[in-house]
Formats: sequence, structure tokens, C-alpha cells
Amino acid sequence: MTAVDPGATAGAVQSDGGNGRAKWPLYGVAAGLFGGIATLFTDPRTGVAETDRVDASILAEVSRGAAHLGLVAGFATVALLLVLAAAWRRQVEPRVPGSTAAHVVSGALTASAAGLTYGYGWKGALAIYLPEGLNGKSFGDDGLFVYFMLNDFGGYIGWLGVVVAAGAIAWMALRERTVSRWIGVLSLLPVLAVTVFAGATGLPGFQGVVGPVWLLIAFAGLAAGRSTIVR
Repeated sequence: MTAVDPGATAGAVQSDGGNGRAKWPLYGVAAGLFGGIATLFTDPRTGVAETDRVDASILAEVSRGAAHLGLVAGFATVALLLVLAAAWRRQVEPRVPGSTAAHVVSGALTASAAGLTYGYGWKGALAIYLPEGLNGKSFGDDGLFVYFMLNDFGGYIGWLGVVVAAGAIAWMALRERTVSRWIGVLSLLPVLAVTVFAGATGLPGFQGVVGPVWLLIAFAGLAAGRSTIVR
């Protein structure tokens, strides 16, 4: 059996902010900011006139620039979620080795990164196949409409892992007392909202609305606060 160096263990759990505040939660703040841009502000449906029945005729109203920006901001979001998951594993899990919830967080963030890679990739595909895109003549309207429909919930569904992470952090706050209580209460809100909407209506993507906002606020609170996991 390999001996564990206590000094190395202490170094592994030391905040990367030194004697000041922890800086690693800022990855979560950035992921929430970029995720909001990639999901909410570059939704290809934005600006498209509402009709009773959507068909390929709306493609002329879709913004290629917005889809392109969604890809770039989305891939930045994915990268930030992966870095955040790695930082959580390094900074938090050694502090609370008996907490199952703490281990759920990093896995859930990674799951969201995987799902969102596809969702934001479909935005990029729409951008290059729309007129004036890199491969603007590759598909007719029927093919383009398929990509448009993939974007209906493509950038939203993958945020489910982030909402699962919110639930785990709520447990850490309200049961284990290793996270500030107000962050725990805040973290319950996206969990309840997604549960209600999915259960009552079958809506599959409300996590894409609440996930980025929760990520930004909760991790800003961790960065600025004095939760046990960041001391």
C-alpha cells in the first residue's frame, strides 16, 4: 500500500486563493455567464416571427451570426464546466471525503459538459449551413430545418447535470453544513422549478433557463463567502 504524504494532502485541499478568498469558484461564474449567452441570448428562435405552425419558411429569419456566437460561447461554457469539475474534485472533495453529494457535483458538471457539446455543436452546424455560411449550399431548406429543430432544445437539455449539481450543493448546505445556507436555499430553486415543469408539462429544457443563472450566482457566493469548502 502506498503511504500518503500528509503535507501533499494538505496542499491538495488548500484554497488556490492562498490566504485570501478562493478563486476557483470563478470558473463557475464564468461558465454561468457564457452559458447564458450561448443558451438564452443566441437562441436561433429569437427574432423569428411566431406562427401557429413552424415550417422551413422561417429559415430566412434565422440569424447566422447568432448561431455562430452560440457555438463559440457554448464551447467556452463546456470548457469552463470541465475545468470547474476538475477544480471541485481537487479543492472540495478532499475536504469532505465522506460526502456523497460532493462527489455528485463534479460528475454532474461533467455530464452537462458532454451533453452541451452536442447542443452547441448543432448551433455551429446551423451557422455553417445557413446561407452565407461556410457550407451554405450543402443543404436545402428541408435539411436546414432539421438543424433548426435540433436547436429547439439542443442548448437547453444538457443543463440537467448542472441542476443535479445544484441539488447536491443544496444537500451539502442544508444537511451537511459545509456550504452557506443561503446558497443551499438558492440551489433548491432550480431543482424545484425543473421538477415542476417536467412533471406537469413534459417540458424538457427549463434547466437551460435556470441553470446558467444558478451557476453564476451560487459560485459568485462561494467565491465571496466563507463556506467551509472554500476556507
